[in-house]
Parts: sequence; structure tokens; C-alpha cells
Amino acid sequence: MEFLKSIKDSYIKAVADCFGVHLESDEILINETRKEFEGDYTFVIFPLVKKINKSPEEIGNAIGNWLLTHESNVIAHNTVKGFLNLSLSLSFWSRSLAGVSQEPRYGYSAPNGKKVMVEFASPNTNKPLHLGHIRNILLGWSCSKILKANGYEVINTQIVNDRGIAICKSMLAWQRFGQGATPESAGMKGDHFVGEYYVRFEQEFVQEYQGFQFTDMGIAVYEAKKKEGQDMATFFKEYKNTYFNTYSEMGAAAKAMLLAWEAKDPEITSLWAKMNEWVYQGFNVTYENLGVTFDSLYYESDTYLLGKKAVDDGISKGVFYREDDGSVWIDMEDVGMDKKIVMRSDGTSVYITQDIGTAQQRYADYGIDSMVYTVADEQDYHLKVLFEILKRLGEPYAADLHHLSYGMIDLPTGKMKSREGTVVDADDLIAEVIGEARDMSAERGEIAALPKEEQEDILRQIGIGALKYFIIKVQPKKRMIFDPKESVDMQGQTGPYVQNAYVRIQSILRKSGTDHAGQPYSISDIHDNEKTLIKHLLNFPGIVADAGKQYDPSAIANFAYALAKDFHRFYHEVRILNAESEDAKSFRIALSKEVGRILWCAFDMLGIEMPARM
Repeated sequence: MEFLKSIKDSYIKAVADCFGVHLESDEILINETRKEFEGDYTFVIFPLVKKINKSPEEIGNAIGNWLLTHESNVIAHNTVKGFLNLSLSLSFWSRSLAGVSQEPRYGYSAPNGKKVMVEFASPNTNKPLHLGHIRNILLGWSCSKILKANGYEVINTQIVNDRGIAICKSMLAWQRFGQGATPESAGMKGDHFVGEYYVRFEQEFVQEYQGFQFTDMGIAVYEAKKKEGQDMATFFKEYKNTYFNTYSEMGAAAKAMLLAWEAKDPEITSLWAKMNEWVYQGFNVTYENLGVTFDSLYYESDTYLLGKKAVDDGISKGVFYREDDGSVWIDMEDVGMDKKIVMRSDGTSVYITQDIGTAQQRYADYGIDSMVYTVADEQDYHLKVLFEILKRLGEPYAADLHHLSYGMIDLPTGKMKSREGTVVDADDLIAEVIGEARDMSAERGEIAALPKEEQEDILRQIGIGALKYFIIKVQPKKRMIFDPKESVDMQGQTGPYVQNAYVRIQSILRKSGTDHAGQPYSISDIHDNEKTLIKHLLNFPGIVADAGKQYDPSAIANFAYALAKDFHRFYHEVRILNAESEDAKSFRIALSKEVGRILWCAFDMLGIEMPARM
């Protein structure tokens, strides 16, 4: 519902009647009037000056007088430089609130017949999910919910990176040091259990590497390959990967295991399947705690051979070309990118080949119109290349591919490193924010009388809500620092602050005992705080639409905070249940109810629950 449409249409007619100039609706600039000026909404009239060849004041006064005569919603106007400020009638605010309350799916679009796939999470099976995964998951999940709100049919997917040398490192370490242990015997989640062996491999490898450096061979390597003036410590810090691939016994064993897996060796395949299953069970617990689900799963062990047919097709279409050594390339220098290999000379594929094949397989499986890849910004160029290749191959969805790129996330203590075991585990972080919520709740004491089970559910909603909101509120492309304690602050821009506004509204509604929604309200006056809240409500559909177009959940998170902040101010400055009249009371209760509903909808689009009490 476009509540300002009547005023916009009248503005267009006013310009035509007063000056003979026809405007399109997208040429109109209308904003909320700044607080230092009198009025509710402001038309920007600077663009008309050149068309009409009159001063802004003359133009604004002429349009304002026309609106005052012909548009019943307008009760006063003033022109300040190039801005026409309009004051709107009581009936406008009353009808606007009634209109919002009468739309059960206010802010949501009707189905648009388009199908979009959103990829997120996509973890490796050699370690548990960590803080970086959480940002990925929360952005992808909230983006998918926002797209649903915009009328899309959404398929959530992930590609599980369940093969490769990193996976074999965990397998080899368990094989050598596990002594038959299982997650059950160790009392650990499966993903944590396997992750311990990934760290163990690195520890053993570092010990092996340090020993090598002081052998005759190590010293000989240093003397032969060092740069001029380079000391031994610096040399071996840079030489680590070369050592792994050239001299390391553990490196050789891990690579041999990978080759055995690719050859479908029964023993290695069985070990691989068993350890991956441990990890999947652990992942599923974390996903459940975060409240996310997937409609489809793709596994790299299935998809790594995909794309070879696409290479053959691309050669026949002239998209790819073959070098003398047999390798296959694409030249994208004409669009500011470089030449990219898509098939090695030995006929093996590279990552981009696999990604091409996976995209084609997804289209074959679901007939999607578009795809959204939730991937960290370190892969910006890779995805830019992928999208260009799919475009040149003539894929039917290639014009609507999007990279939901996001920056890294750190803790106040700094960066994380998986191999060294210094990552912030997702499950530990979830437990920590719930613990912070418990401490905060104990200080306030407001849910102490509730049954224990209900208390725990509320603490979970507050803690998980704090975690999600703190991450989602940051524009995705920005690097950020996550502070668990700050995330549950009841006074800052946090999830609990917004949840508290919703809880406060539910308390008002319980105390009122009546439903005041959906009626045109008879009011004799309106407070500026009430206008501000209604303006927020009127903005909500546009916020949702823009967030969907920009793939930016932070827009809705920041909208929710602004709405909650203005409601808290309204609550403290305007009488609600003991209002000066029954009409004012009904209006304010209805307004509070709609604010609560829109807060709930906004948080639902972000994947955040609202507690009934806190």
C-alpha cells in the first residue's frame, strides 16, 4: 500500500496545472521534513527550477497553494529555498495507521513467479563451524528470508567441501593418533572431535618441520635456496609449504591418502565417510541452534568432476581455447580481467571448472532464475570470473548472478587461525552470548518468577538474537569486530534493545485487554512522536524492497533499531494506557500494536525470534 501516492499524484497534477510541465513519478523526490523545519513531508523542487525558469520560492508557493486547495491531506505548507514542506491532516495519520493494520502481510510482496537459489555456509569437513562461518550463515539466511518477503521462491543450498588435502590431514591424524576413539567415547560433538585431529596434524607437522631444519638436509636446503642476507628463521618461515610438498613424511602420507581416496580405495573411502558423518552430525546441531535450514545440499566429492563437459562445449563455442600443452583457457582481457585456466594440461579440472559445472547442475535440478553466492570478499575476483564465464557460455540465469560479498569478522583479541586451533568455535560463541544474556537477566531479575524452562527459552532467544543482530546490523562489505558482551547491552544498538521494545509493547497490549486495530480513529490531536512512528511504518515496505534489491540485511536491522528507539521515546514521553481521552488511548494502543508487529516482521526477516517477556 502506497499511503503517499495520493499526495505524489496531486503534486504531479499541481506542476502540470500551474506550469504546464509533466513529471514522471520517478522524477519526484520526497523526504521526511527535517526536524528544524515545520512540516511532515518535503518535496525537493530544485529539479523544477530549470524546467520552469522561476525561483524555488515562486514554484514552491504555487504548488503549495494548489495542494492546499485540491489535496485534502494537506493543511499547511512553507517553502525553504528549494524545499516545499507540507503539513498533513489528522485524517491522513489516522487513515494511514488503519490502513497498515488492515493489511495482514504489510511489507510483504505477492509472489513474483521467480525462483532464486541462495548459497551460504559451505563449510569444510575438517573442522567445526566458527565465527567466520556464522557471519556467512546469518547473512545468507537473512538474505533468503528477505527475498521471500519480496515475492521470490527461494531455495537455500550449500556446497560442502568434503574432499581435498585438508580433509586428509584430519583423517591421517585420527588414523595415527586416534586409537579408535569416536565422538561418543570422547564426549564431544562430531565436528569438534574431527577438528581436534586437524589441529593435531598441524602440531605434529610443525614438530617434524622444526626437526628437519637442523638436519644436514635442512641446512643444505637453506644454503642452496636462501636469498642473499636471509637468516635461517625467515627462510624456513617462507619455505614451509615447499617443505610440505617436497620433503615432509606427513605431507607425503596425506597426499597419498588423497590419491587413494580419488582411486576409491575401500579402506580410505570408508574412513572418509565415517569421519564426514561425524562432522555432519555436529554441523546439524549448530544449524539447529542458529535456526537455519537448507533445501538442498551439494557435496564437492560429487561436484569436483562437473564442468568438464562445459569446457568441451565452451571450446566448440569459441569461449575457451586450447594451448599447445593441452591446457584450456579463457581470455577475459577485453573486460578488464586476465586469462584464466579452466583445465590443466593433464585433463584435470580447477576450482572454477567445478563451479561452472555446479551452477549448471543447480539450474538442471531447480530451473532457477537467479543465484546468490554468500562468499567472503577474498573471493571477489573468483566469482567475477565465474559470472563472466557463465555469461559467455550463454547460461539462461547468467544475467542474474549476485555475490553477497562480506568482510572478515574478528574478535577484540584479533584474527583467528584454524590450523593453530585459535578460531572462535561457533558453539562456544553461542553458549557465551546465552551466558551473557543470563548474567544480564540476573541483574534485572524480571523473568525470575517464570518457570525454569520458559526462562531458558527466553535467555536463548535473547542470546541468539544478540549474536545475530550484532553481526547483521553491519553492512556486509565492512570488516567487523564482534564483542559478545557488547552484543547483549540493553542500551546500545543491539538485538536485546529492539526485543525490549517489542516486549514492552506486548505488556501494554496485555494490560489494555482490548483490540484497537483496523478502525479509522477519531483523534483531535497528534503528537510528533506518533507521527514519527507512523512514518516508520509507512517506510517499511520500501525498506524491505530496497534490502532485497541490494542483498543487504543491515538495512532492515537498522530500520528495526530506529523504530525501537523512537518507540522507547514515545513510551516515555506520551501517555498510552492513561491517555487524556479514550480516542487518544485507542489510537496509541493501536499504534503500539502495529509497531510491535512490524518489529516482529523485521526481526523475522533477519531470522531473529522475539521473546514475549525479558
